Amino acid sequence: MTRQLRGPFWLVFSCLVLAALVWSFFSTETIVKAAPGETSGSLQILGKDGAVSGACPLKHTEVRGAISGFIARVEVTQTFENSAAQKIEAVYAFPLPENAAVDDMTIQVGNRTVRGVIKQRDEARAIYEKAKQTGHVAALLDQERPNVFTQAVANIMPGEQVVVTISYLQTLEYEDGAYQFVFPMVVGPRYIPGQATGKQAGGWSPDTDKVPDASKITPQVTPPGTRAGHDISIELAIDAGVPIQQLNSNSHEIDVNRTGASTAAVQLKDLAEIPNKDFILKYEVAGEQISDAVLSQAAPANGKLGAGGYFTLILQPPARVAESDITPKELVFVLDTSGSMWGFPLEKAKDLISHALDELYPGDTFNIITFSGDTHILFPEPVFPTAENIRKAKALLSTRTSGGGTEMMKAIRAALVPSDSQDHLRVVCFLTDGYVGNDLEIIGEVQKHANARVFAFGIGTAVNRFLIEGMAKAGRGESEIVTLNDKADVAAHRLYEGLRSPLLTDVSIDWGGLPVADVYPQRLPDLYMGKPLVVSGRYSIATNGTIHIRGRRAGEDFVREIPVSLSGSAGGYRIQASFWARRKIDDLMSQDWAGLQSGNMKPALQKEITHLGLDYRLMTQFTSFVAVEERVVTKDGQPVRVEVPVEMPEGVSYEKIFGDEKDALLYAPNAGLTMYAQLGMASKSARISRNTGVVQHKIPVGGGGSAGGVGSGAGVGAGQGGGVGGGVYHVGKSVPPPPPPPAAAAQTIVDADASAQSTTREEKPTGERATLESKLHPALLEAFDCWKNSGQDCKLVKDGTVEVQLWLTDDSAAVLEQLKELGFTTTQARPKEKVVVGQLPAEKLADLAKMSAVRFVSLVRR
Repeated sequence: MTRQLRGPFWLVFSCLVLAALVWSFFSTETIVKAAPGETSGSLQILGKDGAVSGACPLKHTEVRGAISGFIARVEVTQTFENSAAQKIEAVYAFPLPENAAVDDMTIQVGNRTVRGVIKQRDEARAIYEKAKQTGHVAALLDQERPNVFTQAVANIMPGEQVVVTISYLQTLEYEDGAYQFVFPMVVGPRYIPGQATGKQAGGWSPDTDKVPDASKITPQVTPPGTRAGHDISIELAIDAGVPIQQLNSNSHEIDVNRTGASTAAVQLKDLAEIPNKDFILKYEVAGEQISDAVLSQAAPANGKLGAGGYFTLILQPPARVAESDITPKELVFVLDTSGSMWGFPLEKAKDLISHALDELYPGDTFNIITFSGDTHILFPEPVFPTAENIRKAKALLSTRTSGGGTEMMKAIRAALVPSDSQDHLRVVCFLTDGYVGNDLEIIGEVQKHANARVFAFGIGTAVNRFLIEGMAKAGRGESEIVTLNDKADVAAHRLYEGLRSPLLTDVSIDWGGLPVADVYPQRLPDLYMGKPLVVSGRYSIATNGTIHIRGRRAGEDFVREIPVSLSGSAGGYRIQASFWARRKIDDLMSQDWAGLQSGNMKPALQKEITHLGLDYRLMTQFTSFVAVEERVVTKDGQPVRVEVPVEMPEGVSYEKIFGDEKDALLYAPNAGLTMYAQLGMASKSARISRNTGVVQHKIPVGGGGSAGGVGSGAGVGAGQGGGVGGGVYHVGKSVPPPPPPPAAAAQTIVDADASAQSTTREEKPTGERATLESKLHPALLEAFDCWKNSGQDCKLVKDGTVEVQLWLTDDSAAVLEQLKELGFTTTQARPKEKVVVGQLPAEKLADLAKMSAVRFVSLVRR
């Protein structure tokens, strides 16, 4: 592998080759299985007579990673054990990072290890089903989403263990001098829109016309007071190549062993951690920021992947300049108020919006959209940040509560459709946990609206990062995850810093005649924050040259030269090849999100993705890993299917999603959950229905939310809100919709076609005060009140005058003369925007606000 590096960056990437050596440290260690805690709330397998016959088959998940620079090689080992009296098949839905390149799977049965093979998804399923029917131990790994996978293990005999190991590569995030490694631990409970169509898997939701695979991405969730019975441990070996300055996790307690200035070993302090939130590790490196780099590796001569090689370009953003972009922005905040956002996620999101409102620039306009089963719009159209409008917005935020389903598509359309007719940039900020089943469709909808920028904030401890990242990429914006321990004001400030001082826009690469092709991403994003741009591609021959990165920074042209050496060496090419293939697969998926969501992707795209998965040994939506132990044949007929339950993500309310425990029926056979009629799973105190064998305990699997749901035993029901299109949160008694908030501000409800109608209105201030609040920036209103009460200079008032920026509806000579008569002295005029800047006696602010030609009086920002 050849590196063309600048600055100290070579120290980081010189460790890439060492990743395999570091990994060998792990491979020689014995796997240590943590003993699960036996509590009265642990889930058990129950027979038809109600007797305990075993525990949850997934005993432990062990995560081991070797991190070197931007690269992480991670192994996830799942230990399945059958403590029941019957032979079982265990099925487990779990998350992995959304950018993971999953390239291997093995199973260990006794002393024998079998390596999985990559096959077309249908072919892999057929191999697995045949092995299951003939009594062979087998494992099947499917990808349901880029960040959601299903592991099935068949024919686990009583008292036996099967160990499954999954391996993947990923690139780490790097921002402002710090790397970040994230390992997701749980698939959150997703709201499923649409009408039920059947059930092909064991999730709590049926499949619907909007989410045909809903039953595959909705694993059973443990109720309050119970445990799923499995835990997780994490061990990481870090070799940064440069001194590590600081290393911490704001999500978990960790033990850190600093083995050297640039190396460290990290593990969870609790080796039997409950897997209910993302593990987040950040470490800062000392010295200068890392610089640009080009990594290249040639493919073997005469290999099946063709001649040439693969490269990865890491472009560091340029330094932020002091000048700010004061061009007015139209900011639309879209807030998820569904049931899963109850508690800290909603409060954190409201706090973030409140801080963001305080940082609006003069001339900006804003609006707030909230959504759950319905979509509410605060103002009929975006408004200036006057004191009155800011007060209305914060009053709305203070009264919003959570409840109901996550009908995100209506909110997406309401926020983005108008952008196509706007002359200025619309910035849409989504705040959500992303718990929806139609995430592919939503990303596709964002992609349709090129005139807007989308900034996505994932709020919570285990958010759907694939959706959050996907929305930001499709909307050419940025994404940020805000957890319980993160500060909302910091996130709000970073948003505005990025908007006002983009690091680089209109980015392009001039390859200078180098023989490169298939470069991804094909559309390069703008750089708003301190994150590098990572580009992958192929080259046909080894050569040297110079490339030029071009763009716009602070309104001026920006060019950077980077010398490049494309290697002729084939050593360790698999890393670069896997990253390139993963990026190309992502690009192909983005060409038909709607088809991928519906299960009817364009055949040509599906075929190309399948070939890439097979050629590069990668998991995709259309390729799966399957492993069969051929030497051992089990007896006693077909195994009983056991769906492994998952924990509720930390900070998410079970009752707000699935309803009150006392009203819920667990795993009703008529909902398609036949496994639990044979092997019910509940806490030890569960109540058993003797005539059916169904455990009637407090693990509801549905209930409608405000958008409708599946009735308990009667098929599809309307639910309590009758939301358009229906939707599923669980089977059982529907959750009543929350009471409407007090009339705190003018609101609008949007139907499925995004048409609006007025609903409630607040009583407004009257007289001069109403005029002032409706037209003055809050800071100017405060300054006016101070001057009026004291008669002395206050903040913004100097020698009795104040500098202001006026937004006019009419800038004719007559209006300008009227301003002059008030004592307004013009220092700058922008006729195109109908904006004038100047000074005015503070005592005339009230008269100025009364002028019909004055839309908004703001501060002057330079």
